[in-house]
This record gives sequence, structure tokens and C-alpha cells, in this order.
Amino acid sequence: MTALAVGDQVDSFDGVNQFGQSVTIASGSAWLIFFYPFAFTGICSSELRSLEEMRRPLREFGVRAAAVSCDSMFALRVFSDAEHFSFDLVSDHWPHGAIAERFGVFDARRGCALRGSFLIDAEGIIRWRTVQNLGQPRDMGSHLAAARELALV
Repeated sequence: MTALAVGDQVDSFDGVNQFGQSVTIASGSAWLIFFYPFAFTGICSSELRSLEEMRRPLREFGVRAAAVSCDSMFALRVFSDAEHFSFDLVSDHWPHGAIAERFGVFDARRGCALRGSFLIDAEGIIRWRTVQNLGQPRDMGSHLAAARELALV
């Protein structure tokens, strides 16, 4: 499995968020697509709390955030309510892992996404990415730095 690389084009795709609403990731807006393995786990919860703290500066840089996992929409709703997340948690539950597979970050043996982050510009081009294994937390400061650089371009 090879993750999408910087410079690759990402075609638009749809998902369902924690409220059952359709979310379309498409060109026209810059996006941070943030894959994580499972709701309610230590590293994932910590990373998503950091993403929540970064939400305002990301918005100032013109970047929308969407966190994607293979959890069901119902589990994501409970997770979001418990943690007070204000960004979209997109369910990649069915077809199971299809979005993560598309980005090359689906671990079929474990049935979940790796820790992959993709910063996509308004034209749908990946401008920055990082992919970590399940037990390796991401450097969240690098996400904000990449978004800042994208805003300056």
C-alpha cells in the first residue's frame, strides 16, 4: 500500500459526518484530511483534541479540517459529543475503509486507517502529508506550520 504523495491530485469524495450529514471534500477549498485509527483511544483522542485547538488558526489560513476513521457514524457522534469536537468526523465505515484505501492509508489486517494527514490545496493537489503507524503520534505542530505555508503561497 502506497500513500498518495505530495503533488498528487485528489478527486472529490463524499462521506457522512457524526451527525449523519453529507460532507463533500472537493476542490475550491483547502482541506486537512486527518485519518486516525479508532475513536476513544489514547493517541487518537489526544491528536483530535490538538486538532480542535488548531481549528481557529487553520480557518485563518483558509483550511478546513475533516477527521476520518472507520468507526460508524453513531460511534463518532458519541465520541464528538464526549470530546466537544467542532469539526467533521467522517465515517469510513461502509464500504469499510474505502476513503482510507483511496489515500493509501488503510491497514486491511487491522481494519482501520493509519495515522495519515494530507493537506490539500484549493485545486485538489496534495501539498503536504505525513503518515505514521498506529502507535506513533503525529507532530501536530507540523500540521499548523504546513497550513501556514500553504496560506503564504
